[in-house]
Amino acid sequence: MNKLYQSYLGSFTGLRKEIWLLSLITLINRAGTMVIPFLSLYLTKSLDFSLEQVGWILSFFGLGSVTGSWIGGWLTDKIGHYRTMAISLIGSSLFFVLLQVPDTFWTICLGIYLVMCVADMFRPAVFVAISAYSKPQNRTRSVTLIRLAINLGFSAGPAVGGLIIAHIGYGGLFWVDGITCLIAGLLLLKLLHPKKSVEEVEAPITSSQSAFSDRSYLLFIFTMILFGFIFVQYFSTMPLFYAEVHQLDEFHIGLLMGLNGLIIFLFEMPLIKYLENTKLSALMNVILGFLLCGISFLLLNLTGWIGILIVGMLFLTIGEMIAFPFSNTFALSRSDGKKKGSYMALYSIAFSISHIFGHNSGMHLIGNFGFAFTWYIMLGLAIIGILLLLILRKKLEKETIEISR
Repeated sequence: MNKLYQSYLGSFTGLRKEIWLLSLITLINRAGTMVIPFLSLYLTKSLDFSLEQVGWILSFFGLGSVTGSWIGGWLTDKIGHYRTMAISLIGSSLFFVLLQVPDTFWTICLGIYLVMCVADMFRPAVFVAISAYSKPQNRTRSVTLIRLAINLGFSAGPAVGGLIIAHIGYGGLFWVDGITCLIAGLLLLKLLHPKKSVEEVEAPITSSQSAFSDRSYLLFIFTMILFGFIFVQYFSTMPLFYAEVHQLDEFHIGLLMGLNGLIIFLFEMPLIKYLENTKLSALMNVILGFLLCGISFLLLNLTGWIGILIVGMLFLTIGEMIAFPFSNTFALSRSDGKKKGSYMALYSIAFSISHIFGHNSGMHLIGNFGFAFTWYIMLGLAIIGILLLLILRKKLEKETIEISR
């Protein structure tokens, strides 16, 4: 047992102090993001919107995320990741509080769009910050530590959010989101000094190539859109599945979704360290994660046993633990020697596009064909994504051969 414990602690060694501070800031920020997991329930139960209307509102969520990610990448290349993160955190604190004001369809669409424009400026900036504050050999584990902070926050957030809804109402969630974003922004300014960055020391900019002209990277981004399309169902349509088919209330839905973050917090770092020591490439690990996420949807159609919800969540969680860190590492490595802001903005935009089409399509699929059909569609998209990644792997092997000649 002691050897296992020491091995677990060893998986966290070698990371820079700045990465730990960035993780703390991210943890506080994400612990307060309670509105997002309950957004579909808030819109249907509190404001009485239809599933189709919720789908369109969540499309504005994704559209704002795309805009914010693009602005964040542009700002990161212009003013640096530090200032961009500070603007995003402090700005989004105000917008989250104001989001409780609109109550009509179009005002909510506008409110969601503006919130995500500001909030998701943080995403490409934090990715570049990871590259700036970590050594190349520690990138994947640095990404994983940030993800641990995110998921620890998400494990506590939904559970606490369920309690807040039960005792105070949905309005309390907006205030908590705003306050925690403000605290995270102030801590960033207080604890993380921009001059500590070692950005571009390992890989100075030697090419002005745009991410949009990198065809291999664009194919990778397309597969990430598919992966995000599948993944976002667990935060929009899946809570409805839990409530309507299995009759779970908000508190138990929060606990089930919180299980995802708790497992990631406990096991992702050792898992990533183990996988780093295998012969699997970053791309092959992404393929493995894709497969496990696809299986998680298949399992839900095999039985009506309520325990399958936990099993499905376990498969999704393991797939997520593998796919996200290694896809991030692949994107960062592909951006070496180039303008990282544009590359990581495109990586962030991939998941923003998933929000635009994933939530909306999922809601419409469920409304017209039911949950079971929708889960089979998600499995099919996972298979397509895996095939495209295998094609990309062959393409990259050819690129390597051509460079070595």
